[in-house]
Amino acid sequence: MADPLLEFNGVAYAWPDGRSVFADLSFRIEAGEKVVLLGPNGAGKSTLLRLVNGLLPPTQGTIAWQGRRLTKELLRQRDFARRFRQDNVLLFQHPEAMLFNPTVREEIAYGPQQLGLPDGDQRVARWAAELGLSALLDEAPFALSGGQKQKVALACLLALDPSFLALDEPSASLDPATVGWLIDTLLESGRTVLVSTHNLSLAAELGERALILNGEGRLCYDGPLTAALQDLELLQAAGLAHRHRHRHGGQAHAHLHVHDWESS
Repeated sequence: MADPLLEFNGVAYAWPDGRSVFADLSFRIEAGEKVVLLGPNGAGKSTLLRLVNGLLPPTQGTIAWQGRRLTKELLRQRDFARRFRQDNVLLFQHPEAMLFNPTVREEIAYGPQQLGLPDGDQRVARWAAELGLSALLDEAPFALSGGQKQKVALACLLALDPSFLALDEPSASLDPATVGWLIDTLLESGRTVLVSTHNLSLAAELGERALILNGEGRLCYDGPLTAALQDLELLQAAGLAHRHRHRHGGQAHAHLHVHDWESS
């Protein structure tokens, strides 16, 4: 049986002061899967994506990439690190953390240049055109709007032609047309995708499988996304829905309502 693309086995993470973010996470992601990561504020979604991308080491358990355990020592190996950084990319929720070059053109070109990839100019032109950035290539990234910055950050990643794309709240700053383009691009590509979102209305369009973290940082669901979104009791237990009481004609009623917000 072939190794999964990504595997978490009993993974836990705690901050240096000892505060636990999550514990005992175990799941596998196969090549080509489209997985949506759901959970309330503080459940550890952004931290999990940083672990997936090798930016943080687990405090317990193991993370494997293509059957090899991700360790600090392995990520220091030049050949492995170059392949890993091209194949496994992360779009931060706040793109300012990813942008540091003088112009949009240099920003998109930076990753391919660092990894020695061919056709750098063509990569820049292609993804700038796809994301409507062609007229901004000589602009300073810090001067752009929040949505434009997120488009630049996304273009930087796609220019690497990664096989695995992790996205942290990608629709938070994007206009509806770009969100639609992003959904089509992700679902029609052969890339493996792991995307976190608070937007339950959008979640159904982003993938087929759901991983749900509850407020205690535990994986409380791993299965079909459609079934999860229809299970209001599950969503309530995970902190993604609440029971709201109101009155009709002197009678008190309680109804479940899903949380559908963008900010974290």
